[in-house]
Amino acid sequence: MVSSPHEAMHRIFQENPGLFSRVSEVLGITIPPPVSVTVMPTDLTENRPVERRVDTLLRLDTENDEPLLLAVEAQGRKDPDKPASWAYYLSYLYTNYRLPPLLLVVCQDRATAEWASCPVPIGPRQWPSLTLRPLVAGPHNMPVITSVAEARKDLALTTLAAITHAADPDIGAILKTLCTALRDVPETIADPLVELTAQGLGNRPAAQQWRNLVAVDLSFYKSFMAEEIRDEGRTEGRTEGIAQSILLLLAQAGIDVPDEVRERITTCGDRDALNRWLLRAPTAGAAEDVFGGE
Repeated sequence: MVSSPHEAMHRIFQENPGLFSRVSEVLGITIPPPVSVTVMPTDLTENRPVERRVDTLLRLDTENDEPLLLAVEAQGRKDPDKPASWAYYLSYLYTNYRLPPLLLVVCQDRATAEWASCPVPIGPRQWPSLTLRPLVAGPHNMPVITSVAEARKDLALTTLAAITHAADPDIGAILKTLCTALRDVPETIADPLVELTAQGLGNRPAAQQWRNLVAVDLSFYKSFMAEEIRDEGRTEGRTEGIAQSILLLLAQAGIDVPDEVRERITTCGDRDALNRWLLRAPTAGAAEDVFGGE
């Protein structure tokens, strides 16, 4: 099953095709900005039972250099079978389009990035016929952007950098910077970047940080995700209020509340259950009585 981070790490190049020229500078090579971009079919399947699909495939036409094909692969872990697939992709693309193909692998952890960066010789040890050399973007070489001014210079690059640094200890500052930079940006630009960031963070703890930032700092933002976040925030606020009311009633009655009871009340997200406990609180003889045997 394809994960949200997997989708975000390559889809950002579909949403922002010119991003690669800036990423290439970060990675130490120079690919001029494209003057036109064509989204290519990603199905590289031959007339055989084996199906092969690259994550994202773009044709980049630059003003001075020859066109190239950019294949973007999002890689979440080491996979010993991948180099063979990547070599096939590049050979297929060159054979079918007669254009120079370039493979960019985007990772979120250093170990996977270092593995993907290793050249893979294909052929006899004495004379490899081909050498697979992916270009890799990951936490080992993407910038940690915590300056709002720098983030505003290139919002797409900042978004990709945030996604690749999802597990970074400074991810909170990185996300806060991105969120602040998006405040005065038209929604047509901010919309896909907000959504891609949420996808890219997946189920990491940073994902909730991002949701909270969007709900508070981008209060104007009207995307589906932001509305969902604010609805969750309103629901959480109501449940927290009910939980505190239960504890207050028990305290006013002089009833001692054990830690396990307090935790059950304060961590409950079921409003119906909390409302039942609230109705029982005024007549409870002990803290456990609010649960009514549930």
